[in-house]
Amino acid sequence: MRDYLIERLYECTKKPYQKYFKKNDPWDIDKKQLFDFPNDSLGYGLGNFLYKNHFDIQEKLEDHDVIHVLTNTGISVYEEIGMQYYLLGNGKRSLYLFMVILSGTIFYPNQIKYFFQQFKRGKQAHSFHYLDFSKMLSMPIQSIQKTFKI
Repeated sequence: MRDYLIERLYECTKKPYQKYFKKNDPWDIDKKQLFDFPNDSLGYGLGNFLYKNHFDIQEKLEDHDVIHVLTNTGISVYEEIGMQYYLLGNGKRSLYLFMVILSGTIFYPNQIKYFFQQFKRGKQAHSFHYLDFSKMLSMPIQSIQKTFKI
């Protein structure tokens, strides 16, 4: 039930977040075009992630799925919250991030150890949350992970 509530909260807030808070331009790329990148690249890895999870590219939210790829974070509700803890540790600050962390901590107090592990992982990595990943799609995933200690 709590997974359902968190997912509904996300669905209700996603559109206003995209429209009013995300200032970046949407990427000019189709999901199928991601497979034109080299097999070890971020673009190809993003394509695999999207297809494997039956997702489409979400306009202005493309970076979110890239973070999943780079950090090897799953898509369950508690893992999504853990990824926000990771980003907090990595230096990201936003109202939306704090909303997710607050609601996630309240709904998943039994995952607090996991959340703090993710926060520590994010803190140990070099700050990368602000990068323009659309310009990095042809780069090898492992090279990015190594460079930023992800």
